[in-house]
Order: sequence, then structure tokens, then C-alpha cells
Amino acid sequence: MNTLEEIRARKEELHAEIQKKEEVIASTWESLWQPTKANTKGEMVTHIIANSITAVDAFLTMRKLVSRYGHLFGIGRKKKKR
Repeated sequence: MNTLEEIRARKEELHAEIQKKEEVIASTWESLWQPTKANTKGEMVTHIIANSITAVDAFLTMRKLVSRYGHLFGIGRKKKKR
């Protein structure tokens, strides 16, 4: 049988472990979304082109999804009235 003190101590240990893991996840997440600095003009142009391609790809993907599944959410083509 566990006493209340043992349960509280284990709870505090787990809480501390969860806090440490949350900090690791937060720092990793932040490092993923930090933009990289371009050292030269060539790298800057490369970043601009890559970001543009990503934006166009996101737009085309959303357009495709809305055209296929938009009717589920009331978005997209309207039905023609006869």
C-alpha cells in the first residue's frame, strides 16, 4: 500500500519531470520556427525563392482541398438552381 506522502512525493517527481520535458519541447519548437539568417545575397535570394514556392504550394493545396471537400463545410462551388 502507498501512503499519501509517497503518492504526493511521486506526484511532485512526475510534475518536475513533465516540466523538464515541456522546456525541451518548447526550445526545440522555437528553434524549428526561427528564420535562418542569410549571410550572402545568394542565400537571401534562395530563401525568398524557397518561401515563395512554399506559399504557392500551400495555396494550391488549399484550393484543391476546398474544391474536393469544401461542400462539407459550406465552402466552395454553389449548386446551380434549375
